[in-house]
Amino acid sequence: MAEGSTTLLRAEQYLAPETLLQLASFELRAKMIAEGAMNGIHVSPRQGAAVEFASHRQYTSGDSVRHLDWKVFARNDKLYIKQYQQETNLNITILVDGSASMKFGTLETKSGWGGTKVQAGSNRWTKYDHATAVAAAISFLALSQKDRVSLGIFSDGIRGGVRRSSTSDHWRAVIRCLATELVATKVNWTKVSEQAISQNQGNTLFVIISDFLSPLNQIRAALARLRHRGNDVVLFTILDNSEIKFNFDVYAPFEGLEGEPIIEVDSRVVRVAYLNALQKHLQELNRISRSFGFDCTVFNTHESVGPILSALLAKRQAFARRRLSK
Repeated sequence: MAEGSTTLLRAEQYLAPETLLQLASFELRAKMIAEGAMNGIHVSPRQGAAVEFASHRQYTSGDSVRHLDWKVFARNDKLYIKQYQQETNLNITILVDGSASMKFGTLETKSGWGGTKVQAGSNRWTKYDHATAVAAAISFLALSQKDRVSLGIFSDGIRGGVRRSSTSDHWRAVIRCLATELVATKVNWTKVSEQAISQNQGNTLFVIISDFLSPLNQIRAALARLRHRGNDVVLFTILDNSEIKFNFDVYAPFEGLEGEPIIEVDSRVVRVAYLNALQKHLQELNRISRSFGFDCTVFNTHESVGPILSALLAKRQAFARRRLSK
């Protein structure tokens, strides 16, 4: 990534070819009605003056006369309103967890993959690195559809990021930010959600990428703030394979990454209790997400980004088609 003192950005390294193939047939669709000022490829069910005529409906009291079809009236002496199908962009804000717990990783750095400051010196593929891979895929897909994308790196607040844009070179700015941001401190979900709302006007699709290893009441409150403003949210939970399977067989000190004390643990004794607690946490996180109408899925850092991401996009695309057909 470096040549002399100049840092070279090899943005193509942040998307594996197989990931692109797996995502090629999908569009990133929000469950909310897509509304935007620019013309894109997202068809909105909202009818009104727009770019493409769709159909007529009979005039009813209270309708605006601006959209009356006078030619139809001249032919059959009946009043009909022109309806249009509006094509719009999505406003997409990708929020990536940059708290200290995201520095954890047990997989060796992937060969040929674009690096981050977090992985530098550790030779480990961390949860933050996997989060950047997911964010890179989402932003690439969204920008290819002319959606407006912004990025925020968060922990005790949103401390770094890239402003919203849909320009062709915006992806490199997103990747550059992901690659150079440092990871530190704990997540303050209250502050993050409040800043996210204040920085995003109008309906937004928030893609939150985190390990979500925080008290669930804090996460629930943050999601409620986002839902209250009419936004849509997708939660991507990033966990290392060892966190998911707890495949340790040692008596050793376990050190927290966010200021927790070091504790001596016999992994064989606590494995069952740990796995039960993690499963309960993930199930409750999923239940909370669904209660707001949001999607939530888990990524294992030892597995490819493409299959899980494409499965979720297929689900959302099917939902959007059903809604548009109503």
